[in-house]
Order: sequence, then C-alpha cells, then structure tokens
Amino acid sequence: MTRIAVIEDDLPTSNQLAGWIRSAKSGIVIDQWFTRDEAEAALAREHYDAVVLDIELGRERHAGVALINAINKRRQGTPVLVVSAMPAAIYRSIMKALDAWDYLQKTTFEEADFIETFLDILRTTQAQAPASAAPAPVGDALVLDPLWQRTPTWRGERINLPLTAQRILATLHQRSGEVVSYDDLFEVVKSGRNRDNVRKHVSTIREALREVDSGFEGIENVPMRGFRWTGR
Repeated sequence: MTRIAVIEDDLPTSNQLAGWIRSAKSGIVIDQWFTRDEAEAALAREHYDAVVLDIELGRERHAGVALINAINKRRQGTPVLVVSAMPAAIYRSIMKALDAWDYLQKTTFEEADFIETFLDILRTTQAQAPASAAPAPVGDALVLDPLWQRTPTWRGERINLPLTAQRILATLHQRSGEVVSYDDLFEVVKSGRNRDNVRKHVSTIREALREVDSGFEGIENVPMRGFRWTGR
C-alpha cells in the first residue's frame, strides 16, 4: 500500500494537501506531521513512497532542508515534493541541488497542478522497479506531420492537440530518450514561457494520448529539469 508523509505546520494547508492526494488516487495511507521533531522520528521509523513538505516549520525557517538531508542520508530514493511560500526563483535551484523532486510555490499553483505533479512522482517511482524487465516498444507508434497540416496519430489513432502542444510533443519525440529541459521547451512556446505553463501543455498531451491509449506512460517527468519521451 502506498504511504505518503505530509509535513506542514499549518493545519488547513496540511488537510488540503492530504485531501488532494486522496482525490488523486485511492488506497493511499497519509501521515500528517506538523513539527520537525515528529517528522524526523516518523522518517526514521516508516518507509514512505513520497514526502510532501514545507520548508518552514514553526519558527524554524529551514526545517524542511534538514528533513530532505535526513531523507537523502537514508539512501532509499524517497522522492520529495516541496510546497512552500518561499519564492520559487530563489528556492527552486536550492531544492534541485538537494535532489528534491520538484518545488511548488504556494498561491501560484492550482489543485490540478499539484495532482499532476504528485501522480508523476507515483508513476515514475512505481515504474522504476520493474523497468528493467519491461519489453522495449516495437516500432514508432507516434506519427507527426512536420508541416502541422495533419493531426498527429498514436498507434493509428488521431490525437487532438493544440498547435503549441504539438510542437512540444514533436520536440520531446525528436529527442527521444533525452531529458529535454524547460529552457529548451520554452523555445517552442510562443507565450507564457514559464514552467507551470509547460507542465500544463504536457498534461494536455498526456490526456490526449490517454484518450486513445489508456495505458500511455510515455512522457517521463525529470524532477526540476524537464521531460523525457520514452514512448511506452
């Protein structure tokens, strides 16, 4: 059973995050912790599939940083999603250096953004164990028109995508197996050149592909860096 730790000192925010996690996927056990001490004790005692945490806990401004370091020392590969009011322009790079999965700044994202990021974590971590035994995809199931005059197809089925999403999909597909950075994807987004907007376009691509292939998991989120096309 999937077990998640939510470490947030504000009770309404903690309950909101826990509620979003429950709505994202059924059968998840959620432990809510409100102080650094009780969180550290729980992390030493329990195995968590993912941790959602704030940087500030009570009066301790960087308690979350200490907790991420404690998680990393255990070398279990537990993904950490940071949700904080600290400015993303400053703290996203810090969290990247600490190998956090991603950084969401409070008040700048919506429920759908959180859920999509959270599900990315679960999809990637759950796929890692059996990945070596997974069969390689046969042939190239995606067909794109370089002139953008025909609708792209996946396994022979038409997928409906706006033009910007098609350009992002083409960029990922052209660099199959590579990590395509947010900066590289900004080059094909004419407006709204920010990470949240790129995530929304990728979410649109995934949804369109799942409409014709419910098992599609071919776009991998690479924490803090960008996305990778795997085509599975």
